[in-house]
Amino acid sequence: MLEFEYIEIEKALIPYRFEVELGAELFLIEIRYNELHDYFSLDLQKDGEVLVYGEKLIYAMPLFNEIFDHRYPAPTIIPLDESGKETRVTYENLNKTVFLKLVNSYE
Repeated sequence: MLEFEYIEIEKALIPYRFEVELGAELFLIEIRYNELHDYFSLDLQKDGEVLVYGEKLIYAMPLFNEIFDHRYPAPTIIPLDESGKETRVTYENLNKTVFLKLVNSYE
């Protein structure tokens, strides 16, 4: 069992939308997969407003890291492999070894 919080992605359902509580706020995430180039992207919505469209999941790079806006999630979301063996996010490793880890700013 994993010892950190993460956002579970149901690859069999892609493309799909789901609600997730991050911090004390509710967000809507839509996840897509680009089969040709083997990468995932997501849209982020809050209160019916699209905050981000097509954010690519890049290994070890925090999502929305260039945006400083109070509307975005409080915990940082980072695609990460705790073992350090992976170097990119792929269909094969997402939710197996690479997870969308939630990191609070105080960690």
